[in-house]
Amino acid sequence: MEVYRNTRNDAAGIPASRAILEGMADDGGLYVMPSVPRLDMRRVCALPAREISLETLLALLPDFTREDMRGVVSRAYDGRFETGDITPLVKVGDRYVLELFRGPTSAFKDVALCALPQLLVEAKRMNAETGLTMILTATSGDTGKAALAGFRDIPGTKIAVFYPEGGVSAVQRAQMVTQEGENVAVCAVRGNFDDAQTAVKRAFQRALEQKGALPEGVKLSSANSINVGRLAPQVMYYIKAYGDLVRRGDISFGDEVDFAVPTGNFGDILAGYLAMRMGLPVGRLVCASNRNDVLTDFIQTGVYDRRREFHKTASPSMDILVSSNLERLLYYECGCSPAYVRRLMRRLAYDGRYEIGTDMLFRIRDTFSACAFDDGATFSTIRDVFEKHGYVLDTHTAVAWAASEAKREGRPMVVLSTASPYKFAGDVLRAITGESVADGFAAMEKLRALSGTPVPKGLGDLRDAKELHKDVIEADEVFAYVAERARA
Repeated sequence: MEVYRNTRNDAAGIPASRAILEGMADDGGLYVMPSVPRLDMRRVCALPAREISLETLLALLPDFTREDMRGVVSRAYDGRFETGDITPLVKVGDRYVLELFRGPTSAFKDVALCALPQLLVEAKRMNAETGLTMILTATSGDTGKAALAGFRDIPGTKIAVFYPEGGVSAVQRAQMVTQEGENVAVCAVRGNFDDAQTAVKRAFQRALEQKGALPEGVKLSSANSINVGRLAPQVMYYIKAYGDLVRRGDISFGDEVDFAVPTGNFGDILAGYLAMRMGLPVGRLVCASNRNDVLTDFIQTGVYDRRREFHKTASPSMDILVSSNLERLLYYECGCSPAYVRRLMRRLAYDGRYEIGTDMLFRIRDTFSACAFDDGATFSTIRDVFEKHGYVLDTHTAVAWAASEAKREGRPMVVLSTASPYKFAGDVLRAITGESVADGFAAMEKLRALSGTPVPKGLGDLRDAKELHKDVIEADEVFAYVAERARA
Protein backbone atom coordinates (compact mmCIF):
# COMPACT_ATOMS: atom_id res chain seq x y z
CA MET A 1 0.00 0.00 0.00
CA GLU A 2 1.33 3.44 -0.96
CA VAL A 3 2.30 5.61 2.03
CA TYR A 4 2.76 9.32 2.59
CA ARG A 5 6.18 10.83 3.15
CA ASN A 6 7.52 14.09 4.53
CA THR A 7 8.66 16.61 1.90
CA ARG A 8 11.65 17.51 4.12
CA ASN A 9 12.68 14.21 5.67
CA ASP A 10 13.59 10.67 4.56
CA ALA A 11 11.86 9.07 7.56
CA ALA A 12 9.63 6.05 7.05
CA GLY A 13 6.26 6.73 5.49
CA ILE A 14 2.91 6.76 7.25
CA PRO A 15 -0.55 5.71 6.02
CA ALA A 16 -2.93 8.34 4.68
CA SER A 17 -5.14 8.20 7.77
CA ARG A 18 -2.20 9.15 9.99
CA ALA A 19 -1.20 11.96 7.63
CA ILE A 20 -4.73 13.36 7.98
CA LEU A 21 -4.57 13.17 11.76
CA GLU A 22 -1.17 14.84 11.99
CA GLY A 23 -1.87 17.58 9.44
CA MET A 24 1.79 18.40 8.95
CA ALA A 25 5.09 16.79 9.92
CA ASP A 26 6.98 17.65 13.10
CA ASP A 27 9.64 19.60 11.21
CA GLY A 28 7.13 21.67 9.24
CA GLY A 29 7.21 19.44 6.17
CA LEU A 30 4.09 18.42 4.29
CA TYR A 31 2.89 14.90 3.60
CA VAL A 32 2.96 13.71 0.00
CA MET A 33 2.41 10.47 -1.87
CA PRO A 34 5.68 10.07 -3.82
CA SER A 35 4.14 7.86 -6.51
CA VAL A 36 0.83 9.45 -7.48
CA PRO A 37 -1.54 6.63 -8.52
CA ARG A 38 -3.01 6.50 -12.02
CA LEU A 39 -6.75 6.20 -12.58
CA ASP A 40 -8.64 4.74 -15.50
CA MET A 41 -9.64 8.26 -16.49
CA ARG A 42 -11.90 7.27 -19.35
CA ARG A 43 -14.02 5.26 -16.90
CA VAL A 44 -13.84 7.70 -13.99
CA CYS A 45 -14.67 10.79 -16.09
CA ALA A 46 -17.94 9.13 -17.11
CA LEU A 47 -19.11 8.74 -13.49
CA PRO A 48 -21.40 11.09 -11.50
CA ALA A 49 -19.70 13.64 -9.25
CA ARG A 50 -20.02 11.62 -6.02
CA GLU A 51 -18.59 8.51 -7.68
CA ILE A 52 -15.69 10.56 -9.08
CA SER A 53 -15.03 11.78 -5.56
CA LEU A 54 -15.16 8.21 -4.25
CA GLU A 55 -12.70 6.85 -6.81
CA THR A 56 -10.31 9.78 -6.41
CA LEU A 57 -10.25 9.59 -2.63
CA LEU A 58 -9.75 5.83 -2.63
CA ALA A 59 -6.74 6.26 -4.91
CA LEU A 60 -5.18 9.07 -2.89
CA LEU A 61 -6.09 7.74 0.58
CA PRO A 62 -5.57 4.00 0.06
CA ASP A 63 -5.86 2.73 3.65
CA PHE A 64 -9.57 3.64 3.73
CA THR A 65 -11.95 0.87 2.65
CA ARG A 66 -14.44 1.41 -0.15
CA GLU A 67 -17.34 0.96 2.24
CA ASP A 68 -15.99 3.50 4.73
CA MET A 69 -15.11 5.99 2.00
CA ARG A 70 -18.57 5.70 0.47
CA GLY A 71 -19.96 6.72 3.86
CA VAL A 72 -17.55 9.68 4.01
CA VAL A 73 -18.65 10.91 0.57
CA SER A 74 -22.34 10.49 1.36
CA ARG A 75 -22.12 12.38 4.66
CA ALA A 76 -20.02 15.10 3.05
CA TYR A 77 -22.20 15.91 0.05
CA ASP A 78 -25.73 14.52 0.28
CA GLY A 79 -28.19 17.41 0.56
CA ARG A 80 -25.51 20.02 1.28
CA PHE A 81 -24.99 21.59 -2.16
CA GLU A 82 -27.34 23.67 -4.30
CA THR A 83 -26.93 21.36 -7.27
CA GLY A 84 -26.85 17.58 -7.48
CA ASP A 85 -23.62 17.56 -9.45
CA ILE A 86 -21.84 19.55 -6.69
CA THR A 87 -19.71 21.69 -9.07
CA PRO A 88 -21.68 22.70 -12.20
CA LEU A 89 -19.83 23.68 -15.39
CA VAL A 90 -21.32 26.70 -17.17
CA LYS A 91 -20.55 27.89 -20.70
CA VAL A 92 -19.78 31.62 -20.70
CA GLY A 93 -18.91 33.00 -24.11
CA ASP A 94 -16.12 30.89 -25.55
CA ARG A 95 -14.99 29.61 -22.16
CA TYR A 96 -16.30 27.47 -19.35
CA VAL A 97 -16.75 28.49 -15.72
CA LEU A 98 -16.54 25.75 -13.10
CA GLU A 99 -18.81 26.95 -10.29
CA LEU A 100 -17.19 25.72 -7.10
CA PHE A 101 -19.30 27.94 -4.83
CA ARG A 102 -22.55 25.97 -4.66
CA GLY A 103 -21.85 24.57 -1.19
CA PRO A 104 -23.10 25.68 2.23
CA THR A 105 -20.67 28.63 2.63
CA SER A 106 -20.60 29.75 -1.04
CA ALA A 107 -16.89 29.06 -1.55
CA PHE A 108 -14.79 26.42 -3.27
CA LYS A 109 -13.42 25.32 0.09
CA ASP A 110 -16.76 23.59 0.79
CA VAL A 111 -15.89 20.75 -1.61
CA ALA A 112 -12.97 19.78 0.61
CA LEU A 113 -14.16 20.98 3.99
CA CYS A 114 -17.40 19.06 3.88
CA ALA A 115 -15.27 15.94 3.41
CA LEU A 116 -12.34 16.60 5.78
CA PRO A 117 -14.29 16.34 9.07
CA GLN A 118 -15.72 13.01 7.93
CA LEU A 119 -12.26 11.80 6.90
CA LEU A 120 -10.85 12.89 10.25
CA VAL A 121 -13.51 11.06 12.27
CA GLU A 122 -12.93 7.91 10.21
CA ALA A 123 -9.14 8.26 10.55
CA LYS A 124 -9.44 8.51 14.33
CA ARG A 125 -11.51 5.31 14.39
CA MET A 126 -9.01 3.51 12.15
CA ASN A 127 -6.11 4.52 14.44
CA ALA A 128 -7.99 3.93 17.73
CA GLU A 129 -7.62 7.56 18.78
CA THR A 130 -10.16 8.74 21.34
CA GLY A 131 -8.67 12.03 22.57
CA LEU A 132 -9.59 15.56 21.54
CA THR A 133 -8.42 16.73 18.11
CA MET A 134 -7.89 20.50 18.03
CA ILE A 135 -8.16 21.88 14.50
CA LEU A 136 -6.13 25.03 13.82
CA THR A 137 -6.80 27.04 10.71
CA ALA A 138 -5.43 30.28 9.32
CA THR A 139 -7.71 31.83 6.72
CA SER A 140 -7.49 34.55 4.13
CA GLY A 141 -11.27 34.54 3.91
CA ASP A 142 -13.04 31.41 2.70
CA THR A 143 -11.33 28.53 4.49
CA GLY A 144 -12.41 29.83 7.89
CA LYS A 145 -16.16 29.69 7.43
CA ALA A 146 -16.05 26.45 5.46
CA ALA A 147 -13.94 24.80 8.18
CA LEU A 148 -16.15 26.14 10.96
CA ALA A 149 -19.28 24.86 9.24
CA GLY A 150 -17.68 21.51 8.50
CA PHE A 151 -16.37 20.86 12.03
CA ARG A 152 -19.27 22.39 13.95
CA ASP A 153 -20.19 20.01 16.77
CA ILE A 154 -18.23 17.09 15.28
CA PRO A 155 -17.63 14.76 18.25
CA GLY A 156 -14.09 14.63 19.58
CA THR A 157 -13.01 17.88 17.91
CA LYS A 158 -12.58 21.57 18.59
CA ILE A 159 -11.67 24.16 15.97
CA ALA A 160 -9.97 27.56 16.21
CA VAL A 161 -9.90 29.80 13.14
CA PHE A 162 -7.53 32.77 12.83
CA TYR A 163 -8.04 35.50 10.22
CA PRO A 164 -6.11 38.73 9.54
CA GLU A 165 -7.82 41.71 11.17
CA GLY A 166 -9.14 43.92 8.37
CA GLY A 167 -7.87 41.46 5.77
CA VAL A 168 -11.10 39.72 4.76
CA SER A 169 -14.29 41.06 3.22
CA ALA A 170 -17.14 42.24 5.46
CA VAL A 171 -19.27 39.29 4.40
CA GLN A 172 -16.45 36.80 4.98
CA ARG A 173 -15.91 38.22 8.46
CA ALA A 174 -19.64 38.11 9.21
CA GLN A 175 -19.77 34.47 8.14
CA MET A 176 -17.08 33.58 10.66
CA VAL A 177 -17.93 35.71 13.67
CA THR A 178 -21.59 34.61 13.66
CA GLN A 179 -20.74 30.89 13.56
CA GLU A 180 -22.60 28.84 16.13
CA GLY A 181 -21.33 25.63 17.73
CA GLU A 182 -20.09 24.43 21.09
CA ASN A 183 -16.66 23.51 19.76
CA VAL A 184 -15.77 26.54 17.61
CA ALA A 185 -13.62 29.63 18.20
CA VAL A 186 -12.85 32.52 15.84
CA CYS A 187 -10.12 35.08 16.44
CA ALA A 188 -8.69 38.00 14.47
CA VAL A 189 -4.90 38.35 14.30
CA ARG A 190 -3.26 41.74 13.97
CA GLY A 191 -1.31 41.52 10.74
CA ASN A 192 -1.82 39.92 7.35
CA PHE A 193 -2.62 36.33 6.33
CA ASP A 194 1.05 35.32 6.25
CA ASP A 195 1.38 36.46 9.87
CA ALA A 196 -1.62 34.36 10.86
CA GLN A 197 -0.46 31.33 8.88
CA THR A 198 3.07 31.52 10.31
CA ALA A 199 1.68 31.81 13.84
CA VAL A 200 -0.45 28.69 13.35
CA LYS A 201 2.55 26.73 12.05
CA ARG A 202 4.57 27.85 15.06
CA ALA A 203 1.75 26.68 17.32
CA PHE A 204 2.19 23.17 15.93
CA GLN A 205 5.92 23.33 16.61
CA ARG A 206 5.51 24.67 20.14
CA ALA A 207 3.02 21.91 20.95
CA LEU A 208 5.74 19.40 20.06
CA GLU A 209 8.54 21.22 21.87
CA GLN A 210 6.67 22.12 25.07
CA LYS A 211 5.34 18.90 26.48
CA GLY A 212 2.43 19.53 28.81
CA ALA A 213 1.58 22.90 27.26
CA LEU A 214 -1.66 21.36 26.02
CA PRO A 215 -4.00 19.21 28.12
CA GLU A 216 -3.24 15.49 28.08
CA GLY A 217 -4.79 13.69 25.13
CA VAL A 218 -5.15 16.82 22.97
CA LYS A 219 -3.61 16.63 19.51
CA LEU A 220 -3.41 19.40 16.95
CA SER A 221 -4.38 19.03 13.31
CA SER A 222 -5.10 21.40 10.44
CA ALA A 223 -7.97 22.21 8.10
CA ASN A 224 -5.73 24.20 5.74
CA SER A 225 -4.64 22.58 2.50
CA ILE A 226 -1.36 21.60 4.14
CA ASN A 227 -3.51 18.66 5.33
CA VAL A 228 -3.80 15.92 2.70
CA GLY A 229 -7.37 15.32 3.86
CA ARG A 230 -8.19 18.82 2.71
CA LEU A 231 -6.21 18.65 -0.55
CA ALA A 232 -7.31 15.23 -1.83
CA PRO A 233 -11.06 16.02 -2.16
CA GLN A 234 -10.29 18.97 -4.46
CA VAL A 235 -8.88 16.75 -7.22
CA MET A 236 -12.40 15.56 -7.99
CA TYR A 237 -13.68 18.72 -9.62
CA TYR A 238 -10.99 18.84 -12.28
CA ILE A 239 -11.93 15.33 -13.36
CA LYS A 240 -15.63 16.13 -13.16
CA ALA A 241 -15.22 19.27 -15.31
CA TYR A 242 -13.37 17.28 -17.96
CA GLY A 243 -16.09 14.61 -17.90
CA ASP A 244 -18.75 17.28 -18.36
CA LEU A 245 -17.01 18.52 -21.50
CA VAL A 246 -16.85 14.97 -22.89
CA ARG A 247 -20.52 14.31 -22.08
CA ARG A 248 -21.57 17.49 -23.88
CA GLY A 249 -19.60 16.52 -26.94
CA ASP A 250 -17.46 19.66 -26.69
CA ILE A 251 -14.30 17.52 -26.58
CA SER A 252 -13.39 13.91 -27.21
CA PHE A 253 -11.72 11.93 -24.46
CA GLY A 254 -7.98 12.47 -24.73
CA ASP A 255 -8.22 16.10 -25.87
CA GLU A 256 -6.25 18.38 -23.59
CA VAL A 257 -8.01 21.09 -21.58
CA ASP A 258 -6.49 24.16 -19.88
CA PHE A 259 -7.55 25.37 -16.44
CA ALA A 260 -7.18 28.95 -15.13
CA VAL A 261 -7.06 29.08 -11.34
CA PRO A 262 -7.12 32.10 -8.99
CA THR A 263 -4.20 31.20 -6.75
CA GLY A 264 -2.97 32.20 -3.32
CA ASN A 265 -1.81 29.27 -1.19
CA PHE A 266 -1.34 27.01 -4.24
CA GLY A 267 -3.58 24.18 -2.98
CA ASP A 268 -6.38 24.65 -5.52
CA ILE A 269 -4.08 24.61 -8.53
CA LEU A 270 -1.98 21.78 -7.04
CA ALA A 271 -5.14 19.65 -7.04
CA GLY A 272 -5.20 20.12 -10.82
CA TYR A 273 -1.55 19.07 -11.01
CA LEU A 274 -2.38 15.90 -9.07
CA ALA A 275 -5.31 15.21 -11.40
CA MET A 276 -2.90 15.50 -14.33
CA ARG A 277 -0.43 13.08 -12.70
CA MET A 278 -3.33 10.70 -12.16
CA GLY A 279 -3.96 10.67 -15.91
CA LEU A 280 -6.29 13.59 -16.68
CA PRO A 281 -5.48 15.14 -20.10
CA VAL A 282 -4.50 18.60 -18.87
CA GLY A 283 -2.82 21.03 -21.25
CA ARG A 284 -1.76 23.91 -19.04
CA LEU A 285 -2.54 25.11 -15.55
CA VAL A 286 -2.72 28.91 -15.56
CA CYS A 287 -1.75 30.38 -12.18
CA ALA A 288 -3.61 33.69 -11.78
CA SER A 289 -2.34 36.18 -9.20
CA ASN A 290 -3.37 39.63 -8.01
CA ARG A 291 -0.82 42.32 -7.04
CA ASN A 292 0.68 39.86 -4.57
CA ASP A 293 2.46 38.26 -7.50
CA VAL A 294 5.09 36.10 -5.81
CA LEU A 295 3.87 32.98 -7.63
CA THR A 296 3.85 34.67 -11.03
CA ASP A 297 7.44 35.76 -10.50
CA PHE A 298 8.43 32.27 -9.41
CA ILE A 299 6.89 30.51 -12.40
CA GLN A 300 8.41 33.03 -14.77
CA THR A 301 11.90 33.27 -13.23
CA GLY A 302 12.45 30.38 -10.82
CA VAL A 303 13.02 32.81 -7.95
CA TYR A 304 10.65 32.74 -4.97
CA ASP A 305 11.08 35.94 -2.98
CA ARG A 306 8.60 36.85 -0.25
CA ARG A 307 10.54 40.02 0.63
CA ARG A 308 8.16 42.40 -1.08
CA GLU A 309 5.38 44.78 -0.25
CA PHE A 310 2.15 43.13 0.85
CA HIS A 311 -0.93 44.52 -0.91
CA LYS A 312 -4.51 44.46 0.33
CA THR A 313 -6.66 43.88 -2.74
CA ALA A 314 -10.25 43.32 -3.80
CA SER A 315 -9.44 39.59 -3.99
CA PRO A 316 -8.38 39.07 -0.35
CA SER A 317 -8.28 35.27 -0.41
CA MET A 318 -5.28 35.61 -2.75
CA ASP A 319 -3.44 38.15 -0.59
CA ILE A 320 -0.66 35.71 0.30
CA LEU A 321 3.13 35.87 -0.01
CA VAL A 322 4.00 32.45 1.47
CA SER A 323 2.25 29.76 -0.57
CA SER A 324 2.55 26.62 1.52
CA ASN A 325 1.48 24.06 -1.07
CA LEU A 326 4.19 25.12 -3.50
CA GLU A 327 6.46 22.94 -1.36
CA ARG A 328 4.65 19.84 -2.63
CA LEU A 329 5.21 20.86 -6.25
CA LEU A 330 8.90 21.39 -5.52
CA TYR A 331 9.08 17.88 -4.07
CA TYR A 332 7.61 16.28 -7.17
CA GLU A 333 9.55 18.34 -9.69
CA CYS A 334 12.94 17.82 -8.01
CA GLY A 335 12.53 14.05 -8.19
CA CYS A 336 11.10 13.55 -4.67
CA SER A 337 14.28 14.66 -2.87
CA PRO A 338 13.55 15.72 0.75
CA ALA A 339 17.12 17.03 1.14
CA TYR A 340 16.65 19.43 -1.78
CA VAL A 341 13.28 20.67 -0.51
CA ARG A 342 14.67 21.06 3.00
CA ARG A 343 17.47 23.29 1.70
CA LEU A 344 14.99 25.50 -0.17
CA MET A 345 12.68 25.83 2.83
CA ARG A 346 15.62 26.76 5.08
CA ARG A 347 16.66 29.46 2.63
CA LEU A 348 13.09 30.77 2.58
CA ALA A 349 13.01 30.85 6.39
CA TYR A 350 16.41 32.50 6.83
CA ASP A 351 16.83 34.60 3.69
CA GLY A 352 13.22 35.14 2.58
CA ARG A 353 13.96 33.74 -0.88
CA TYR A 354 15.20 30.74 -2.83
CA GLU A 355 15.98 29.95 -6.44
CA ILE A 356 15.54 26.70 -8.34
CA GLY A 357 17.69 25.42 -11.20
CA THR A 358 16.95 26.03 -14.86
CA ASP A 359 16.05 22.41 -15.65
CA MET A 360 13.51 22.30 -12.84
CA LEU A 361 12.06 25.65 -13.87
CA PHE A 362 11.58 24.42 -17.44
CA ARG A 363 9.80 21.31 -16.16
CA ILE A 364 7.42 23.46 -14.11
CA ARG A 365 6.82 25.77 -17.05
CA ASP A 366 5.94 22.78 -19.22
CA THR A 367 2.73 22.57 -17.15
CA PHE A 368 2.24 25.96 -15.51
CA SER A 369 1.96 29.46 -16.89
CA ALA A 370 1.29 32.54 -14.80
CA CYS A 371 0.29 36.19 -14.89
CA ALA A 372 -0.88 38.84 -12.43
CA PHE A 373 -3.48 41.61 -12.48
CA ASP A 374 -4.24 44.59 -10.29
CA ASP A 375 -7.66 45.66 -9.00
CA GLY A 376 -8.23 47.89 -12.02
CA ALA A 377 -7.92 44.92 -14.37
CA THR A 378 -10.04 42.81 -12.03
CA PHE A 379 -12.87 45.36 -12.02
CA SER A 380 -12.78 45.91 -15.77
CA THR A 381 -12.96 42.14 -16.30
CA ILE A 382 -16.04 41.88 -14.08
CA ARG A 383 -17.71 44.69 -16.01
CA ASP A 384 -16.78 43.36 -19.45
CA VAL A 385 -17.96 39.81 -18.75
CA PHE A 386 -21.26 41.07 -17.36
CA GLU A 387 -21.87 43.41 -20.27
CA LYS A 388 -20.98 40.81 -22.90
CA HIS A 389 -22.41 37.67 -21.35
CA GLY A 390 -24.69 38.69 -18.45
CA TYR A 391 -22.57 36.56 -16.11
CA VAL A 392 -21.34 37.86 -12.74
CA LEU A 393 -17.80 37.02 -11.64
CA ASP A 394 -16.52 37.53 -8.13
CA THR A 395 -13.26 39.39 -7.61
CA HIS A 396 -11.13 36.21 -7.51
CA THR A 397 -12.69 34.48 -10.49
CA ALA A 398 -12.23 37.70 -12.47
CA VAL A 399 -8.46 37.45 -11.98
CA ALA A 400 -8.56 33.91 -13.36
CA TRP A 401 -10.73 35.02 -16.31
CA ALA A 402 -8.24 37.76 -17.16
CA ALA A 403 -5.43 35.20 -16.97
CA SER A 404 -7.37 32.81 -19.20
CA GLU A 405 -7.56 35.56 -21.82
CA ALA A 406 -3.87 36.36 -21.58
CA LYS A 407 -2.67 32.75 -21.69
CA ARG A 408 -4.99 31.05 -24.19
CA GLU A 409 -3.29 28.60 -26.51
CA GLY A 410 -6.26 27.31 -28.55
CA ARG A 411 -7.39 24.51 -26.24
CA PRO A 412 -10.72 24.56 -24.35
CA MET A 413 -10.33 26.74 -21.25
CA VAL A 414 -12.02 26.14 -17.90
CA VAL A 415 -11.98 29.03 -15.40
CA LEU A 416 -12.31 27.95 -11.79
CA SER A 417 -14.84 30.15 -9.99
CA THR A 418 -13.95 30.03 -6.33
CA ALA A 419 -16.59 32.16 -4.61
CA SER A 420 -20.08 33.55 -5.02
CA PRO A 421 -20.02 37.18 -6.19
CA TYR A 422 -22.35 37.96 -3.30
CA LYS A 423 -19.47 37.43 -0.87
CA PHE A 424 -17.86 40.52 -2.42
CA ALA A 425 -21.03 42.28 -3.49
CA GLY A 426 -19.78 45.82 -2.83
CA ASP A 427 -16.73 45.49 -5.07
CA VAL A 428 -18.61 43.55 -7.75
CA LEU A 429 -21.38 46.13 -7.85
CA ARG A 430 -18.87 48.96 -8.07
CA ALA A 431 -17.06 47.20 -10.91
CA ILE A 432 -20.27 46.86 -12.94
CA THR A 433 -22.09 50.13 -12.21
CA GLY A 434 -19.52 52.42 -10.59
CA GLU A 435 -21.80 52.71 -7.56
CA SER A 436 -20.26 52.52 -4.09
CA VAL A 437 -22.46 50.94 -1.44
CA ALA A 438 -20.84 50.71 2.00
CA ASP A 439 -23.37 48.31 3.50
CA GLY A 440 -22.59 44.78 2.28
CA PHE A 441 -26.17 43.58 2.57
CA ALA A 442 -27.54 46.57 0.68
CA ALA A 443 -24.94 45.83 -2.00
CA MET A 444 -26.15 42.22 -2.14
CA GLU A 445 -29.71 43.37 -2.79
CA LYS A 446 -28.66 45.79 -5.50
CA LEU A 447 -26.53 43.11 -7.16
CA ARG A 448 -29.44 40.66 -7.00
CA ALA A 449 -31.73 43.16 -8.70
CA LEU A 450 -29.13 43.89 -11.35
CA SER A 451 -28.17 40.29 -12.14
CA GLY A 452 -31.45 38.49 -11.57
CA THR A 453 -29.68 35.73 -9.64
CA PRO A 454 -30.66 34.78 -6.08
CA VAL A 455 -28.55 35.57 -3.04
CA PRO A 456 -27.40 32.29 -1.42
CA LYS A 457 -29.48 31.70 1.69
CA GLY A 458 -26.47 31.34 3.94
CA LEU A 459 -25.28 34.82 2.96
CA GLY A 460 -28.65 36.55 3.04
CA ASP A 461 -29.34 35.25 6.54
CA LEU A 462 -26.19 36.91 7.90
CA ARG A 463 -27.92 40.27 8.17
CA ASP A 464 -29.83 39.19 11.28
CA ALA A 465 -27.20 36.87 12.74
CA LYS A 466 -25.62 37.72 16.10
CA GLU A 467 -21.88 38.33 16.36
CA LEU A 468 -20.54 35.65 18.69
CA HIS A 469 -16.75 35.91 18.33
CA LYS A 470 -14.94 39.19 19.04
CA ASP A 471 -11.41 38.15 20.06
CA VAL A 472 -8.43 40.03 18.57
CA ILE A 473 -4.84 39.05 19.42
CA GLU A 474 -1.24 39.55 18.34
CA ALA A 475 0.36 36.84 16.18
CA ASP A 476 2.67 35.76 19.02
CA GLU A 477 -0.36 35.09 21.24
CA VAL A 478 -1.84 32.38 19.00
CA PHE A 479 -0.39 29.39 20.86
CA ALA A 480 -1.57 30.68 24.25
CA TYR A 481 -5.01 31.21 22.76
CA VAL A 482 -5.04 27.67 21.40
CA ALA A 483 -3.97 26.21 24.75
CA GLU A 484 -6.71 28.14 26.54
CA ARG A 485 -9.36 26.94 24.08
CA ALA A 486 -8.15 23.34 24.41
CA ARG A 487 -8.64 23.52 28.17
CA ALA A 488 -12.06 25.22 28.00
